[in-house]
Amino acid sequence: MSSKRPIVAAVIPARMAASRFPGKPLVPILGLPMIEHVRRRVELIDAVDQVWVATCDEEIRQLVEKNGGKVIMTADSHERATDRIEEASHQIEADVIINVQGDEPMVSALGLEQVIAPFFSNPEVQSTCLVYPITDHSDLGSLNIVKCVLSRSNRILYLSRAAIPGKALDPKFTYYKQSGIMAYRREFLHRYKNLAPTPLESKESVDILRILEHDYWVQGVLSEEETKGVDVPEQVAMLEAAILSDPKQKALFER
Repeated sequence: MSSKRPIVAAVIPARMAASRFPGKPLVPILGLPMIEHVRRRVELIDAVDQVWVATCDEEIRQLVEKNGGKVIMTADSHERATDRIEEASHQIEADVIINVQGDEPMVSALGLEQVIAPFFSNPEVQSTCLVYPITDHSDLGSLNIVKCVLSRSNRILYLSRAAIPGKALDPKFTYYKQSGIMAYRREFLHRYKNLAPTPLESKESVDILRILEHDYWVQGVLSEEETKGVDVPEQVAMLEAAILSDPKQKALFER
């Protein structure tokens, strides 16, 4: 890559037919639809040059465009968010594309800055994923949380909805989980699209496993500033309380 600063676009994939939480993008959080929480926060981040919502649903398009956002309509056949983003990327002029999941209403500037940093320093990096240390060991038992195992250089070795690594909990061991924030070089997204879906990807329902099973690598990026996603309806009230009780989060919401 040349010394010229890469153009960075954030794409927020969203659909109404989410299996665990249908209609999730339009669910109100403190009176504002979830998709708008995510989009507006990303719009505030200086490291991002463009922000797009990628969706197959007219309700989402109308809401986002009514509020001044940009939307790319995609096919309704995508099972993976990465495939939806890849389709949208054909209409985007950018070097690096961040996948910001539409259920990350507490997304922060630090997280996005961290997930794109490796692309500036290492031309071999094709994809990255923000990961967090697990501080609450009850997370290990949740199938909604994707756990990951890292190499010594923080490359991702494996991801699973099961409690990994090991058979029994070791309180002294540091466990990690995947966030809803990943990034790709635009050309690598097109390569991803041409990779056949894989057995582990299907078994775990985790996009990144397609990359690993085809012998590519993903750079894990450790962050201590964890953002809270929403997987099930019961988490909405907890997330609202978390926003209001954290001065930084409350200030971002009020902006």
